[in-house]
Amino acid sequence: MGKRGAPAPTRRRGSRGARRRRSARRPLGRIVLGGAAIGVLALGGGAAVAHWTGGEPAAASRPAAAAPQTPDTTARRPSQAPPSPAAEAKASPSPSPSRSPEKEPDPPATVPRQGSGTFTTAEASGAKVGTGTPRRYRVQVEDGTGLSAAGAAREIEQILAHPRGWAAHGRGAFQLVSENADFVIRIATPETADKLCLAQGLNTRGEYNCETTEGVVVNLKRWLRGSPTFAGTPAEYRHLIINHEIGHEIGIRSHMTCPGPGKPAPVMMQQIKGLRGCVSNAWPYDEDGRYITGPIVP
Repeated sequence: MGKRGAPAPTRRRGSRGARRRRSARRPLGRIVLGGAAIGVLALGGGAAVAHWTGGEPAAASRPAAAAPQTPDTTARRPSQAPPSPAAEAKASPSPSPSRSPEKEPDPPATVPRQGSGTFTTAEASGAKVGTGTPRRYRVQVEDGTGLSAAGAAREIEQILAHPRGWAAHGRGAFQLVSENADFVIRIATPETADKLCLAQGLNTRGEYNCETTEGVVVNLKRWLRGSPTFAGTPAEYRHLIINHEIGHEIGIRSHMTCPGPGKPAPVMMQQIKGLRGCVSNAWPYDEDGRYITGPIVP
């Protein structure tokens, strides 16, 4: 995870619209992670955010020698705090979400560090969740990971429809599509994720996720194994991954820290770096619809 400036309004629609037009012209199915793909990411106009600055993931498997930290090159924007729940329009998410599978297979003992560099787009679409004009997203999974693109897309769809999520509390609307997307959520092996994030100047060091001008890059290791600092299952941690990165996608440009011992950690906190006395938490809102917040990280 990476350091950001203070929260800000949603990105300029002009640059995002330009990316949508480029995205609409892309062929579906498989894409190649080569020079052309990296070039597109590097030239994007929006802010890019990684999760890597200041501290290491506790007990996460790492090389013997840590790579040097890259200076924070994240674009900083003016502050914009999320609206209070009382002022938000409530939405009835559809399809009905499930919190997490009742029983989840044990995470794999090892996760491949490198994949093919090509991606399969989930041939799936869904209903809009939330109120207002939806942000359309497509899901892509790197080939050779053994992860189903369609299965990952359906799980992300349920995460975004969760009653404690952004859409259910007036913070945007989302819709799963297979083409003409506004942004893409890619699940990639650690090395491929590093390449995609490094194209934006973001050093994720084989451990973290990032948000780029094209959307969200999820590290396969985090998707399958969760985090050593998170008390829940990997399935629950996937809620935190998506909710945190979508928080950046909807315009929250800053990170938060723990508001006090024993309190739930904000979803915009870099929880993989330690909870600082808070309790791990995967959702933006509590069960009573209150936004879970904390001090802004400078």
